[in-house]
Amino acid sequence: MDTAIIETFHVVGLAIRTTNRNNQAVSDIEFLWERFFDENISKLIPNKIGKDIYGVYTDYDGDHTQTYTTILGVRVPSLDHVAPGLTARTIQRGKYATFTARGNINEGVVGKTWNRIWNSPIPRKYTTDFEVYSEKSCVVQDAEVDIFVAV
Repeated sequence: MDTAIIETFHVVGLAIRTTNRNNQAVSDIEFLWERFFDENISKLIPNKIGKDIYGVYTDYDGDHTQTYTTILGVRVPSLDHVAPGLTARTIQRGKYATFTARGNINEGVVGKTWNRIWNSPIPRKYTTDFEVYSEKSCVVQDAEVDIFVAV
């Protein structure tokens, strides 16, 4: 298991409360992605740092089988300017197990990687986990999405 120390950073974006039960998260997160692009949410967020999109998983009610919050957003230098209707979170400095989902983004490569994570023995904290969708994620057939899991 590779790990990295990630420094504190902030994300602002759209949020939804969801669960992995009955594949609810699949439809909820798909809905977030549609809203994010259809409503051009990125444009509503001032002072963006870079072009990456973050998928943040936080506020766990237990483990990955319980309810949690998903935020789809962008990195910002501070939480001073959060538009109405958007959610802000600070991702705390800490140790994260690192994974990279590689493959066809439209064939569920990210979800398949999460399934491997859920079924692994890593000592998860269930505080905040996140994905980074960079330019490498835009190549549909050969996408790469970095995943960071708090340990």
